[in-house]
Amino acid sequence: MSLATVITATMEECVRRSHDGTITFGAVVAKLKEVGVESYHADFRRLETTYYLPSGATYVVAISPPETVIAEAFDAAAIAAAVVAIGRDDYRYLEFLRQVMNAGCVGYIVSIAGRRGHYLGRHGEVHTEDFAA
Repeated sequence: MSLATVITATMEECVRRSHDGTITFGAVVAKLKEVGVESYHADFRRLETTYYLPSGATYVVAISPPETVIAEAFDAAAIAAAVVAIGRDDYRYLEFLRQVMNAGCVGYIVSIAGRRGHYLGRHGEVHTEDFAA
């Protein structure tokens, strides 16, 4: 199996297992790091996640966020609370998406190498959270 096939299969597995609630955020980060992913961008409006490798290669995987309308107002405190809750494993990915979308998040960028997430609002707002994973 080629490296590209392994990387793609790992990304698709992470998306599938995140959506069915059988993997934690920390495990997703570990799996992606293992295959060389340095960052990824989840875009709720385009319904896709783009993964970036240090080589410049990118991979795009379709996502299915919950049927939740993204709020107009950006609520950084609510996003921070959702990040803390998923980090404690209080709930899994789909509930996390509901929470951040209800807080006006249109997507996020995770830097695995930098252990940091940037949560984006529709009017250019950005909320940054560090993570230990």
